[in-house]
Amino acid sequence: MDEDRTAGDEDARRDPGPPSGGRDRHETPLERADRNFGELLQELRVTQTGVQILFAFLLTLAFTARFPSLDTVQRATYIATLLLAVLAAALLTAPAALHRALFRRGVKPQIVQMSSRLATAGLSVLALALAGSVLLVVDVTAGRAAGIAAGAGTFAVCAGLWGVLPRLARRSLTRAQEKGTGTPPP
Repeated sequence: MDEDRTAGDEDARRDPGPPSGGRDRHETPLERADRNFGELLQELRVTQTGVQILFAFLLTLAFTARFPSLDTVQRATYIATLLLAVLAAALLTAPAALHRALFRRGVKPQIVQMSSRLATAGLSVLALALAGSVLLVVDVTAGRAAGIAAGAGTFAVCAGLWGVLPRLARRSLTRAQEKGTGTPPP
């Protein structure tokens, strides 16, 4: 049994939840929160590895032979990008700390809601950190204009795949469910 369940949870009325393509899960709100938190943690595991690699890369740059030759803009880009990577790591690991702090308090749905917001903020900051990293590397190797273009392109790709695409998919699914088909059009 989950650590966030309370004595009355066993008798909780089953809630079919939102439509799920014709097959309801028939889970209680607490069971849904448990499942959602598990899915969120799995997403964060995937993301966290990338953040750690990016952060390690950025940390090593300051100790390379070429680092002293960076101009003021490149150094500012480096510092801003390093700090963004730290912030992304903090935001993406915060759900684990939040869960630990609120463990066995019976507030799993609230933990899931706050953790989801932290993950969304973490992905937004990570997109900026990735764009900054690409901007810096391309600026150093190919020039400022190329760096700015590559950084902007990186941010656009992240924003498109992590922000725009999920919203379009959600809108398409919502329209299909409203029409009664349950699945988005091909």
